[in-house]
Amino acid sequence: MAIALDTKLLNSRAAAEAYVGGVCFKVGPPELIGAELEWLTVCDDGDCSRPSSSTLAVALGSYAPKTIASSAPARPLPGGSFVTVEPGGQIEISSAPFSSAEQLCRSLSADAAYLRSLLAAHSIATVDHAADAHRPPRRILLSSRYCAMEDVFGAVGSFGTQMMCNTAATQVSVDAGADEKDIAARWSALNAIGPALLAAFACSPNLHGAPAGSWASQRMRAWLQLDPSRTSVPVTDADPIAGYARWALDVPLLCVVGRPGTNWAAPAGATFGAWIDGSLDEEIGRRPTRQDLDYHLTTLFPPVRAAGHLEVRYIDAQPGDLWQVPIAVFDALMSAPEVVAQATDIAAATAHRWWDAAEFGLADAELRSTAVALLDLAAERVVWPEGKSLLSDAAQRCRTGRPPTKEEQG
Repeated sequence: MAIALDTKLLNSRAAAEAYVGGVCFKVGPPELIGAELEWLTVCDDGDCSRPSSSTLAVALGSYAPKTIASSAPARPLPGGSFVTVEPGGQIEISSAPFSSAEQLCRSLSADAAYLRSLLAAHSIATVDHAADAHRPPRRILLSSRYCAMEDVFGAVGSFGTQMMCNTAATQVSVDAGADEKDIAARWSALNAIGPALLAAFACSPNLHGAPAGSWASQRMRAWLQLDPSRTSVPVTDADPIAGYARWALDVPLLCVVGRPGTNWAAPAGATFGAWIDGSLDEEIGRRPTRQDLDYHLTTLFPPVRAAGHLEVRYIDAQPGDLWQVPIAVFDALMSAPEVVAQATDIAAATAHRWWDAAEFGLADAELRSTAVALLDLAAERVVWPEGKSLLSDAAQRCRTGRPPTKEEQG
Protein backbone atom coordinates (compact mmCIF):
# COMPACT_ATOMS: atom_id res chain seq x y z
CA MET A 1 0.00 0.00 0.00
CA ALA A 2 1.41 3.42 -0.92
CA ILE A 3 1.12 5.92 1.95
CA ALA A 4 1.58 9.63 1.36
CA LEU A 5 4.62 10.98 3.18
CA ASP A 6 3.70 12.92 6.33
CA THR A 7 6.28 14.85 8.32
CA LYS A 8 3.95 15.75 11.20
CA LEU A 9 5.57 14.95 14.54
CA LEU A 10 4.10 12.23 16.76
CA ASN A 11 4.02 13.67 20.25
CA SER A 12 2.40 10.81 22.14
CA ARG A 13 1.99 7.07 22.01
CA ALA A 14 -1.80 7.49 21.94
CA ALA A 15 -1.56 9.63 18.80
CA ALA A 16 0.73 7.09 17.16
CA GLU A 17 -1.58 4.17 17.99
CA ALA A 18 -4.56 6.07 16.58
CA TYR A 19 -2.60 6.78 13.40
CA VAL A 20 -1.62 3.12 12.99
CA GLY A 21 -5.22 2.01 13.45
CA GLY A 22 -6.39 4.46 10.80
CA VAL A 23 -3.84 3.65 8.10
CA CYS A 24 -3.60 -0.10 8.68
CA PHE A 25 -7.32 -0.92 8.79
CA LYS A 26 -9.39 0.88 6.18
CA VAL A 27 -13.08 0.56 7.00
CA GLY A 28 -15.45 -0.09 4.11
CA PRO A 29 -17.52 -2.78 2.40
CA PRO A 30 -15.26 -5.78 1.65
CA GLU A 31 -15.44 -5.92 -2.13
CA LEU A 32 -11.92 -6.23 -3.56
CA ILE A 33 -9.17 -8.81 -3.80
CA GLY A 34 -5.59 -8.52 -5.03
CA ALA A 35 -2.47 -10.67 -5.12
CA GLU A 36 1.30 -10.64 -5.47
CA LEU A 37 3.11 -13.40 -7.36
CA GLU A 38 6.82 -13.93 -6.88
CA TRP A 39 9.35 -16.03 -8.78
CA LEU A 40 13.04 -16.82 -8.51
CA THR A 41 15.00 -15.73 -11.58
CA VAL A 42 17.91 -17.36 -13.42
CA CYS A 43 20.12 -16.42 -16.34
CA ASP A 44 20.25 -18.77 -19.30
CA ASP A 45 24.04 -19.00 -19.04
CA GLY A 46 24.47 -22.68 -18.24
CA ASP A 47 25.25 -21.89 -14.58
CA CYS A 48 21.77 -20.68 -13.57
CA SER A 49 23.32 -17.52 -12.12
CA ARG A 50 21.27 -14.62 -10.78
CA PRO A 51 20.65 -11.77 -13.19
CA SER A 52 22.19 -8.50 -12.10
CA SER A 53 20.00 -5.54 -11.26
CA SER A 54 21.23 -3.76 -14.39
CA THR A 55 20.32 -6.74 -16.58
CA LEU A 56 16.85 -6.86 -15.05
CA ALA A 57 16.47 -3.12 -15.56
CA VAL A 58 17.26 -3.44 -19.27
CA ALA A 59 14.92 -6.41 -19.68
CA LEU A 60 12.03 -4.68 -17.92
CA GLY A 61 12.51 -1.33 -19.64
CA SER A 62 9.77 1.12 -18.74
CA TYR A 63 8.23 -1.43 -16.35
CA ALA A 64 11.36 -1.56 -14.17
CA PRO A 65 10.85 -0.44 -10.56
CA LYS A 66 12.67 2.58 -9.19
CA THR A 67 14.80 0.33 -6.96
CA ILE A 68 16.79 -0.85 -9.98
CA ALA A 69 16.22 2.02 -12.43
CA SER A 70 15.69 5.35 -10.71
CA SER A 71 14.82 7.19 -13.92
CA ALA A 72 12.38 4.58 -15.26
CA PRO A 73 8.68 5.53 -15.33
CA ALA A 74 7.82 2.25 -13.52
CA ARG A 75 4.74 1.71 -15.67
CA PRO A 76 2.24 -1.02 -14.80
CA LEU A 77 2.09 -4.09 -17.02
CA PRO A 78 -0.83 -4.20 -19.50
CA GLY A 79 -3.10 -5.92 -16.96
CA GLY A 80 -2.38 -3.31 -14.28
CA SER A 81 0.25 -5.15 -12.23
CA PHE A 82 3.37 -3.37 -11.02
CA VAL A 83 6.76 -5.08 -11.05
CA THR A 84 9.11 -5.16 -8.09
CA VAL A 85 12.49 -6.82 -7.67
CA GLU A 86 13.47 -8.44 -4.38
CA PRO A 87 16.97 -8.51 -2.84
CA GLY A 88 18.09 -11.82 -4.39
CA GLY A 89 16.74 -11.06 -7.85
CA GLN A 90 13.30 -12.54 -7.28
CA ILE A 91 10.74 -10.78 -9.42
CA GLU A 92 7.23 -9.98 -8.26
CA ILE A 93 4.08 -8.62 -9.82
CA SER A 94 1.54 -6.85 -7.63
CA SER A 95 -1.93 -6.77 -9.11
CA ALA A 96 -4.46 -4.04 -9.22
CA PRO A 97 -7.46 -4.78 -6.95
CA PHE A 98 -10.39 -6.58 -8.58
CA SER A 99 -13.96 -7.35 -7.57
CA SER A 100 -13.65 -11.08 -8.21
CA ALA A 101 -11.05 -13.83 -8.10
CA GLU A 102 -11.87 -14.71 -11.70
CA GLN A 103 -11.01 -11.21 -12.94
CA LEU A 104 -7.89 -11.13 -10.79
CA CYS A 105 -6.60 -14.46 -12.08
CA ARG A 106 -7.28 -13.53 -15.69
CA SER A 107 -5.32 -10.28 -15.29
CA LEU A 108 -2.43 -11.91 -13.44
CA SER A 109 -2.18 -14.70 -16.01
CA ALA A 110 -1.85 -12.15 -18.81
CA ASP A 111 0.68 -10.04 -16.90
CA ALA A 112 2.74 -13.09 -15.90
CA ALA A 113 2.95 -14.20 -19.53
CA TYR A 114 3.91 -10.68 -20.63
CA LEU A 115 6.58 -10.49 -17.94
CA ARG A 116 8.06 -13.84 -18.98
CA SER A 117 8.32 -12.62 -22.56
CA LEU A 118 10.14 -9.45 -21.49
CA LEU A 119 12.64 -11.46 -19.48
CA ALA A 120 13.08 -14.22 -22.04
CA ALA A 121 14.15 -11.65 -24.64
CA HIS A 122 17.19 -11.04 -22.42
CA SER A 123 17.82 -14.73 -21.57
CA ILE A 124 16.26 -14.55 -18.11
CA ALA A 125 13.78 -17.17 -16.92
CA THR A 126 11.41 -17.26 -13.97
CA VAL A 127 11.43 -20.32 -11.71
CA ASP A 128 8.25 -21.26 -9.85
CA HIS A 129 9.91 -22.61 -6.69
CA ALA A 130 9.17 -21.21 -3.24
CA ALA A 131 12.76 -21.79 -2.12
CA ASP A 132 16.09 -21.88 -3.95
CA ALA A 133 17.65 -25.25 -3.23
CA HIS A 134 20.76 -24.84 -5.38
CA ARG A 135 22.31 -21.38 -5.09
CA PRO A 136 23.77 -19.76 -1.98
CA PRO A 137 21.90 -16.57 -1.03
CA ARG A 138 23.34 -13.41 -2.57
CA ARG A 139 21.89 -9.92 -2.65
CA ILE A 140 21.77 -8.03 -5.93
CA LEU A 141 20.05 -4.99 -4.38
CA LEU A 142 22.36 -2.89 -2.24
CA SER A 143 19.92 -0.31 -0.91
CA SER A 144 20.28 0.87 2.67
CA ARG A 145 16.97 -0.83 3.60
CA TYR A 146 18.25 -4.27 2.70
CA CYS A 147 21.67 -3.63 4.21
CA ALA A 148 19.92 -2.82 7.49
CA MET A 149 17.76 -5.94 7.21
CA GLU A 150 20.78 -8.14 6.61
CA ASP A 151 22.60 -6.63 9.59
CA VAL A 152 19.66 -7.01 11.98
CA PHE A 153 18.58 -10.46 10.84
CA GLY A 154 22.19 -11.62 10.65
CA ALA A 155 22.35 -11.46 14.44
CA VAL A 156 19.77 -14.28 14.52
CA GLY A 157 21.53 -16.58 12.06
CA SER A 158 21.39 -17.48 8.39
CA PHE A 159 17.63 -17.25 7.96
CA GLY A 160 17.52 -13.52 7.21
CA THR A 161 19.67 -13.66 4.09
CA GLN A 162 17.98 -16.89 2.98
CA MET A 163 14.55 -15.31 3.34
CA MET A 164 15.57 -12.15 1.48
CA CYS A 165 17.40 -13.84 -1.39
CA ASN A 166 16.23 -17.44 -1.73
CA THR A 167 12.47 -17.58 -1.10
CA ALA A 168 9.31 -16.67 -3.00
CA ALA A 169 5.66 -16.41 -1.96
CA THR A 170 2.11 -16.05 -3.20
CA GLN A 171 0.39 -13.25 -1.28
CA VAL A 172 -3.33 -12.51 -1.34
CA SER A 173 -4.93 -9.29 -0.09
CA VAL A 174 -8.55 -8.67 0.88
CA ASP A 175 -10.41 -5.68 2.25
CA ALA A 176 -10.24 -5.25 6.03
CA GLY A 177 -13.99 -5.10 6.65
CA ALA A 178 -17.18 -3.06 6.76
CA ASP A 179 -16.90 -2.03 10.42
CA GLU A 180 -14.88 -2.85 13.52
CA LYS A 181 -16.83 -6.05 14.23
CA ASP A 182 -16.39 -7.24 10.65
CA ILE A 183 -12.68 -6.38 10.73
CA ALA A 184 -12.21 -8.38 13.93
CA ALA A 185 -13.97 -11.40 12.42
CA ARG A 186 -12.01 -11.30 9.15
CA TRP A 187 -8.70 -10.75 10.93
CA SER A 188 -9.36 -13.66 13.30
CA ALA A 189 -10.38 -15.93 10.42
CA LEU A 190 -7.35 -15.21 8.25
CA ASN A 191 -5.04 -16.00 11.16
CA ALA A 192 -6.99 -19.03 12.38
CA ILE A 193 -7.02 -20.73 8.98
CA GLY A 194 -3.35 -19.89 8.45
CA PRO A 195 -1.63 -23.03 9.77
CA ALA A 196 -3.93 -25.42 7.87
CA LEU A 197 -3.61 -23.49 4.61
CA LEU A 198 0.15 -23.09 5.11
CA ALA A 199 0.26 -26.90 5.32
CA ALA A 200 -2.04 -27.30 2.30
CA PHE A 201 0.16 -25.14 0.07
CA ALA A 202 3.59 -25.94 1.55
CA CYS A 203 5.96 -26.79 -1.31
CA SER A 204 9.46 -25.71 -0.27
CA PRO A 205 11.14 -28.71 1.36
CA ASN A 206 14.64 -27.72 0.20
CA LEU A 207 16.51 -24.47 0.84
CA HIS A 208 20.21 -24.01 0.17
CA GLY A 209 22.17 -23.63 3.37
CA ALA A 210 19.22 -24.21 5.70
CA PRO A 211 20.11 -25.87 9.01
CA ALA A 212 19.48 -29.59 9.20
CA GLY A 213 15.87 -30.71 9.43
CA SER A 214 13.07 -31.87 7.18
CA TRP A 215 10.44 -29.18 6.72
CA ALA A 216 7.43 -28.97 4.41
CA SER A 217 7.92 -25.21 4.05
CA GLN A 218 11.52 -24.11 4.44
CA ARG A 219 10.34 -20.68 3.30
CA MET A 220 8.02 -20.33 6.29
CA ARG A 221 10.63 -21.85 8.58
CA ALA A 222 12.93 -19.01 7.61
CA TRP A 223 10.25 -16.41 8.32
CA LEU A 224 9.30 -17.89 11.69
CA GLN A 225 12.90 -18.03 12.90
CA LEU A 226 14.52 -14.90 11.52
CA ASP A 227 13.01 -12.36 13.99
CA PRO A 228 9.94 -13.51 15.97
CA SER A 229 9.33 -10.01 17.35
CA ARG A 230 8.26 -8.83 13.89
CA THR A 231 7.17 -12.06 12.16
CA SER A 232 4.91 -13.79 14.70
CA VAL A 233 1.11 -13.41 14.94
CA PRO A 234 0.76 -10.01 16.64
CA VAL A 235 -2.84 -9.95 17.92
CA THR A 236 -5.12 -12.59 19.38
CA ASP A 237 -7.54 -10.38 21.31
CA ALA A 238 -10.99 -9.21 20.25
CA ASP A 239 -9.82 -5.79 19.03
CA PRO A 240 -7.18 -6.27 16.33
CA ILE A 241 -7.09 -2.57 15.43
CA ALA A 242 -5.94 -1.47 18.88
CA GLY A 243 -3.89 -4.62 19.40
CA TYR A 244 -2.02 -4.27 16.12
CA ALA A 245 -1.19 -0.63 16.91
CA ARG A 246 0.19 -1.54 20.34
CA TRP A 247 2.21 -4.39 18.87
CA ALA A 248 3.62 -2.25 16.04
CA LEU A 249 5.00 0.34 18.46
CA ASP A 250 6.60 -2.38 20.58
CA VAL A 251 8.45 -4.07 17.70
CA PRO A 252 12.16 -3.10 17.72
CA LEU A 253 13.19 -0.60 15.08
CA LEU A 254 14.88 -2.11 12.05
CA CYS A 255 16.45 1.22 11.16
CA VAL A 256 15.61 4.89 10.86
CA VAL A 257 15.77 6.62 7.49
CA GLY A 258 18.14 9.54 7.68
CA ARG A 259 18.87 12.38 5.33
CA PRO A 260 20.03 12.13 2.63
CA GLY A 261 19.26 8.43 2.20
CA THR A 262 21.33 7.26 5.14
CA ASN A 263 20.19 4.88 7.85
CA TRP A 264 20.74 5.05 11.56
CA ALA A 265 21.16 1.61 13.12
CA ALA A 266 18.94 1.44 16.18
CA PRO A 267 20.30 0.13 19.49
CA ALA A 268 19.33 -3.49 20.04
CA GLY A 269 15.76 -3.71 21.23
CA ALA A 270 14.94 -0.01 20.75
CA THR A 271 11.25 0.30 19.81
CA PHE A 272 9.23 2.94 18.02
CA GLY A 273 7.34 3.53 21.26
CA ALA A 274 10.61 4.30 23.04
CA TRP A 275 11.46 6.81 20.31
CA ILE A 276 8.16 8.59 20.85
CA ASP A 277 8.73 8.63 24.61
CA GLY A 278 12.09 10.39 24.17
CA SER A 279 14.37 7.50 25.11
CA LEU A 280 16.30 7.81 21.83
CA ASP A 281 16.75 11.59 21.74
CA GLU A 282 20.50 11.38 22.21
CA GLU A 283 21.02 8.81 19.45
CA ILE A 284 18.70 10.29 16.82
CA GLY A 285 18.40 13.93 17.79
CA ARG A 286 14.74 14.28 16.89
CA ARG A 287 11.31 12.81 17.62
CA PRO A 288 9.57 10.59 15.05
CA THR A 289 7.18 11.77 12.38
CA ARG A 290 4.31 10.02 10.68
CA GLN A 291 6.68 9.38 7.78
CA ASP A 292 8.97 7.51 10.16
CA LEU A 293 6.04 5.45 11.40
CA ASP A 294 4.94 4.69 7.83
CA TYR A 295 8.42 3.31 7.17
CA HIS A 296 8.45 1.31 10.40
CA LEU A 297 5.15 -0.35 9.41
CA THR A 298 6.79 -1.65 6.22
CA THR A 299 9.39 -3.48 8.34
CA LEU A 300 6.76 -5.65 10.08
CA PHE A 301 6.19 -9.11 8.60
CA PRO A 302 3.47 -11.03 10.47
CA PRO A 303 1.66 -13.90 8.69
CA VAL A 304 -1.24 -11.49 8.10
CA ARG A 305 -0.16 -7.87 7.76
CA ALA A 306 -2.53 -4.93 8.12
CA ALA A 307 -1.74 -2.46 5.34
CA GLY A 308 -5.09 -0.73 4.93
CA HIS A 309 -6.26 -4.07 3.56
CA LEU A 310 -5.32 -7.47 5.05
CA GLU A 311 -2.32 -9.04 3.36
CA VAL A 312 -1.94 -12.83 3.70
CA ARG A 313 1.77 -13.70 3.67
CA TYR A 314 1.92 -17.38 4.67
CA ILE A 315 1.48 -19.13 1.31
CA ASP A 316 4.47 -20.58 -0.57
CA ALA A 317 4.90 -19.64 -4.24
CA GLN A 318 2.97 -22.29 -6.16
CA PRO A 319 4.08 -24.41 -9.12
CA GLY A 320 2.74 -23.58 -12.57
CA ASP A 321 -0.59 -21.77 -12.51
CA LEU A 322 -1.64 -23.18 -9.13
CA TRP A 323 -1.27 -19.73 -7.56
CA GLN A 324 -4.89 -19.38 -8.68
CA VAL A 325 -5.97 -21.87 -6.00
CA PRO A 326 -5.12 -19.79 -2.88
CA ILE A 327 -6.65 -16.75 -4.57
CA ALA A 328 -9.89 -18.69 -5.06
CA VAL A 329 -9.70 -20.01 -1.48
CA PHE A 330 -9.42 -16.63 0.20
CA ASP A 331 -12.00 -15.06 -2.09
CA ALA A 332 -14.50 -17.78 -1.19
CA LEU A 333 -13.77 -18.00 2.53
CA MET A 334 -14.04 -14.21 2.94
CA SER A 335 -17.16 -13.94 0.75
CA ALA A 336 -19.75 -13.48 3.53
CA PRO A 337 -19.80 -13.07 7.33
CA GLU A 338 -21.35 -16.49 7.86
CA VAL A 339 -18.62 -18.15 5.77
CA VAL A 340 -15.93 -16.25 7.69
CA ALA A 341 -17.42 -17.55 10.95
CA GLN A 342 -17.68 -21.11 9.63
CA ALA A 343 -14.07 -21.10 8.45
CA THR A 344 -12.92 -19.80 11.85
CA ASP A 345 -14.80 -22.59 13.63
CA ILE A 346 -13.38 -25.27 11.31
CA ALA A 347 -9.83 -24.07 11.98
CA ALA A 348 -10.12 -23.55 15.75
CA ALA A 349 -8.21 -26.71 16.74
CA THR A 350 -5.19 -25.92 14.54
CA ALA A 351 -5.24 -22.11 14.74
CA HIS A 352 -1.95 -21.82 16.65
CA ARG A 353 0.03 -24.64 15.03
CA TRP A 354 2.23 -22.48 12.78
CA TRP A 355 5.49 -24.30 13.50
CA ASP A 356 3.94 -27.73 13.03
CA ALA A 357 2.38 -26.63 9.74
CA ALA A 358 5.73 -25.40 8.42
CA GLU A 359 7.55 -28.53 9.56
CA PHE A 360 5.10 -31.35 8.88
CA GLY A 361 2.63 -29.91 6.36
CA LEU A 362 -0.05 -32.37 5.31
CA ALA A 363 1.79 -35.26 6.98
CA ASP A 364 0.09 -34.06 10.17
CA ALA A 365 -3.37 -35.67 10.24
CA GLU A 366 -5.10 -32.87 12.14
CA LEU A 367 -3.73 -30.14 9.88
CA ARG A 368 -4.63 -32.19 6.81
CA SER A 369 -8.20 -32.72 8.05
CA THR A 370 -8.63 -29.00 8.71
CA ALA A 371 -7.18 -28.09 5.31
CA VAL A 372 -9.55 -30.48 3.52
CA ALA A 373 -12.55 -29.06 5.38
CA LEU A 374 -11.55 -25.48 4.52
CA LEU A 375 -11.00 -26.33 0.85
CA ASP A 376 -14.35 -28.15 0.71
CA LEU A 377 -16.06 -25.11 2.23
CA ALA A 378 -14.35 -22.82 -0.27
CA ALA A 379 -15.39 -25.09 -3.16
CA GLU A 380 -18.99 -24.88 -1.98
CA ARG A 381 -18.94 -21.08 -1.86
CA VAL A 382 -16.91 -20.17 -4.93
CA VAL A 383 -18.97 -18.67 -7.75
CA TRP A 384 -16.29 -18.97 -10.43
CA PRO A 385 -16.80 -22.25 -12.36
CA GLU A 386 -13.11 -22.86 -13.04
CA GLY A 387 -12.34 -21.91 -9.45
CA LYS A 388 -14.74 -24.57 -8.20
CA SER A 389 -12.86 -27.18 -10.21
CA LEU A 390 -9.50 -25.91 -8.94
CA LEU A 391 -10.66 -26.06 -5.33
CA SER A 392 -12.24 -29.49 -5.65
CA ASP A 393 -9.01 -30.84 -7.13
CA ALA A 394 -6.96 -29.18 -4.38
CA ALA A 395 -9.17 -30.70 -1.67
CA GLN A 396 -8.71 -34.13 -3.20
CA ARG A 397 -4.93 -33.68 -3.32
CA CYS A 398 -4.99 -32.78 0.37
CA ARG A 399 -6.99 -35.91 1.19
CA THR A 400 -4.44 -38.13 -0.49
CA GLY A 401 -1.37 -36.04 0.30
CA ARG A 402 -0.13 -36.30 -3.27
CA PRO A 403 1.61 -33.45 -5.15
CA PRO A 404 -0.09 -31.87 -8.17
CA THR A 405 0.60 -33.38 -11.57
CA LYS A 406 2.10 -31.36 -14.42
CA GLU A 407 -1.35 -31.20 -16.01
CA GLU A 408 -2.87 -29.77 -12.83
CA GLN A 409 -0.10 -27.18 -12.59
CA GLY A 410 -1.15 -25.76 -15.95
